[in-house]
Amino acid sequence: MSSVVTAPLAVAAAAGAAIVFVEIVHWIVKRIGRRYPLAAALARTMHRPFLATVTLTTVQQAVRIWAGDFHGRSGVVHALVLLCIAAAAWLVGATLLVLEDMALARWRTDVPDNLKSRRIKTQVVMLRRVTVAAIVVLTIGVMLMTFPDIRALGASVLASAGVISVVAALAAQSTLGNVFAGIQLAFSDAIRVDDVVVVEQEWGRIEEITLTYVVLQIWDDRRLILPTSYFTTKPFQNWTRTSSAVLGTAEIDVDWATPIEPVRAELRRVCEESDLWNGKVCVLQVTEAVDGRIRLRALVSANDAAALWDLRCLVRERLVGWIWQHQRAAVPRMRAEVEQAAPVPVQPVRRHRPDTVADADADSDAARVFSGGLDGEARGVVFGGPVPVASESKD
Repeated sequence: MSSVVTAPLAVAAAAGAAIVFVEIVHWIVKRIGRRYPLAAALARTMHRPFLATVTLTTVQQAVRIWAGDFHGRSGVVHALVLLCIAAAAWLVGATLLVLEDMALARWRTDVPDNLKSRRIKTQVVMLRRVTVAAIVVLTIGVMLMTFPDIRALGASVLASAGVISVVAALAAQSTLGNVFAGIQLAFSDAIRVDDVVVVEQEWGRIEEITLTYVVLQIWDDRRLILPTSYFTTKPFQNWTRTSSAVLGTAEIDVDWATPIEPVRAELRRVCEESDLWNGKVCVLQVTEAVDGRIRLRALVSANDAAALWDLRCLVRERLVGWIWQHQRAAVPRMRAEVEQAAPVPVQPVRRHRPDTVADADADSDAARVFSGGLDGEARGVVFGGPVPVASESKD
């Protein structure tokens, strides 16, 4: 009778002492957190898991020491052990998450020069997902190993673990490939969170990177979901891999009669008056001159891809309006010459035979690419391959 009375009292006293101890520690950490943000974050996040871990561990030890023998004792102790394992995993996970949150808070991405911050954020987010998955898997494994029957089963299955692992790897080949690709992306700097990329002819921003997929926020607020293995097996454009500043073009077609320098001066004026331009690149070039028109390419720069898009549209709009207002003759036009065709007498085709050997050599050199002259002979050797040697006939 005394054990029946003393055992619950001992368990309750142990639980109460554990709660008092945790609250004292929590109060001390909160006081320290007034000066140190890390201590404040620990006090705010780890209070409940720490309370659960300490209380369950204390109660388990009290049951083992003071409870004595009673019906269902092994089941109660086993349940307390499982709860202690789960609480300890909760405490470890909360601690790691607090440290990762502190790392993310230190490296901000809402600043102009955020290349290093975006790289660290990507790596921390990927580490968080790997950490949580690893803690869950290890916790379940440790909890299962507390059952004697499962331990015996594990020993018997260990011999066939190689075959099972091969079958599992083949069945989950694509999933495992995406997981390894996600880890590779986190530490290879191929892409980072907030990078501006062009994928599948879609321009957007990397919004989220997980172990198995990447979320691309397209410029019109659509979301393109791609497997992580896509970015390790297929080409894509990353506009902000080395810096957030990017270059862009705005092209317009004008007539051959267009004076270029006034248009170049207007481009400079438009860029200088716009707050979208970062003051680095403002160039106007003639890139093509075919089909009766010339193509002007305005190359401008901005601090990020969003500002560059607006700047390109602004430059194109202002140049089109300025040309229409000040250089109406520069608008592209089609020219045609109409003549009355005269009858052409039909003459027999005769092969031209030069009068002299010098004329023949001049004509052949002007019409040949891989022969004639020093350059042609050398080019013919490179592209023609080895020259076959005729075998000598035997007497």
